[in-house]
Amino acid sequence: MKALFSTSLSKKRWVILLASFIVFASALGFLIYEASKKTVTLMLDGKEKIIETHSSTIQEIFDELDIAIGSEDYVFPSLEKKITNNMKVVWKRAKQVELTKDDEKKTVWTTTGNIEEFLNEQKISLNEHDQVNHKINAAIEHNMEIVVHIAFPVTLSDAGKKKQVWSTSTTVADFLTQQEISLTKLDRVEPNLKEKVKEKAVVNITRVEKVTDVVEQPIDYAVVTQKDSTLQSGTEKVVTEGKKGLISKQFEVTKENGKEVSRKLISEKTIEKKQDKLVAVGTKNDVIQIASRGESSSEGAEMYVNSTAYTASCNGCSGRTATGIDLKSNPNAKVIAVDPSYIPLGTKVYVEGYGYAVAADTGSAIKGKKIDVFFPSKADAYRWGNKPVRIKVIQ
Repeated sequence: MKALFSTSLSKKRWVILLASFIVFASALGFLIYEASKKTVTLMLDGKEKIIETHSSTIQEIFDELDIAIGSEDYVFPSLEKKITNNMKVVWKRAKQVELTKDDEKKTVWTTTGNIEEFLNEQKISLNEHDQVNHKINAAIEHNMEIVVHIAFPVTLSDAGKKKQVWSTSTTVADFLTQQEISLTKLDRVEPNLKEKVKEKAVVNITRVEKVTDVVEQPIDYAVVTQKDSTLQSGTEKVVTEGKKGLISKQFEVTKENGKEVSRKLISEKTIEKKQDKLVAVGTKNDVIQIASRGESSSEGAEMYVNSTAYTASCNGCSGRTATGIDLKSNPNAKVIAVDPSYIPLGTKVYVEGYGYAVAADTGSAIKGKKIDVFFPSKADAYRWGNKPVRIKVIQ
């Protein structure tokens, strides 16, 4: 019985010893296994992760973490690099970006973190006038659209005032909006608002406005004569004094860049009516020939004749006399129109109140003892009126 108990106890000890050895061996093996791991710091898309691994290469680490590496992704060191303890591995996933620069579009892959880094990678430098459709520090996202407009100098002429400004490749309408310039319906812009602004272009704005202008103008009165048989020939008497009238004219004035380019009469209104001057001309002893040395119409003869006045600027007048004198070119010429059968053309005469003159013109209404006296202006002709005068034939 004692032997049996001793044998049983001995077997139990061996089982405990064996079990203890197995546990010890397992623990020792685990400790050795864990101690053989290498510590690796991973930077995965900007996020840090520390792992312990038995992987021999960087590729095996990503396989172990079930991370698929794209051909465009950034990995440092390379995937084939052997793992060493305390190694640092950086991985950045590449993102596809649609880049448009001045209407040129292309698809690129990038591992940069934000817009600024991406533009530097693409060797695109910006100045303060250039435009990007995102904030410069915005993070890059997959399938992001990035639009870059490079600014260029443009000459802006607004109402004749020129200045140098910057613009991107946009329409003229958008360019004016960027410059905070407003237009009226009448203003003109060149080039057309729908056209694109080009480098070194000149955008010209013509400011057009229409205003109303009211002008008051005087109206000259005419001198009207009437025969008066109670007055001696050669005398005059003012019956009614002349008075100028006044008219108001309203114009639509078009201005371009502040300068008047046209005006259109809209309406006119008489403020004061004119009053013609009425002069009575004596006819007593009218058209009585005064003999001189017994001569009638020969040299040295004196006579009374009826006289009227004319100018070279009347309707239908050529300004040239029957003898070829150009009265428009010679406004100070002393000329009278006569009936050649009564006073031959070329005759020199003295006209009382007018002076020495030459009979150089004719007229359909000039018959017999009647002359027409030339004056350079209508005002002078009106003042002369219609009256009898004494003339003397010089030669």
